Amino acid sequence: MIELRQITKSFEGLKVLKGIDLDIARGEIVSIVGPSGAGKTTLLQIMGSLDRPDSGTVSIDGEDIFKMSDNRLAHFRNANVGFVFQFHQLLPEFTLEENVAMPAMIGGMGKDEAMAKARKLIDYMGLSERRGHRPSELSGGERQRAAVARALINGPKVVLADEPSGSLDSKNRSELHRLFFDLRRDLGHTFVIVTHDESLARMADRRVEMRDGMITEIITNSNPIR
Repeated sequence: MIELRQITKSFEGLKVLKGIDLDIARGEIVSIVGPSGAGKTTLLQIMGSLDRPDSGTVSIDGEDIFKMSDNRLAHFRNANVGFVFQFHQLLPEFTLEENVAMPAMIGGMGKDEAMAKARKLIDYMGLSERRGHRPSELSGGERQRAAVARALINGPKVVLADEPSGSLDSKNRSELHRLFFDLRRDLGHTFVIVTHDESLARMADRRVEMRDGMITEIITNSNPIR
């Protein structure tokens, strides 16, 4: 589903990625681990087209995404890639429901349809009674589940998560990790997750280990969560 070939990236003369090759299968959950500065977040951003590589190709379902025009790439990203970040990045002036619906409306969906779709995802997340609340009125776990719902609103082919549970306590962290696998089971989503959480890394189908801008090992976990 996703193919990365010989991805390189430098910042101010420092080579951050040094020829990365990686394939992600549809419906797979892959964790990316490694020390700070290994290039994990840069790789995730390039995979999701938020940044361009200096060289190499990224293909999603056979399309070389960096051959697209900027406008087409923005539309492709909105329709096919969901993002979850360590800090939820919900807009404080909007309700939970409005935050979840926003990417669908940006993509051209009518407000009524987008809000109805948002409500279904909010219900799935167990947040029905909170949908009219603003982010400041939600707990950390609720805000992060809302961020996951927002990432899913357009039915993306892949969800890319960067330290999604890094700001949560142990209980909410465990619940969020379980949610990813429930979503894969129920809705068929593909996840690529950058994490320092070893328990989440071991739950995934595969663990990609990075160091100094290179993949050092890819481990197929013996007991992934299905």
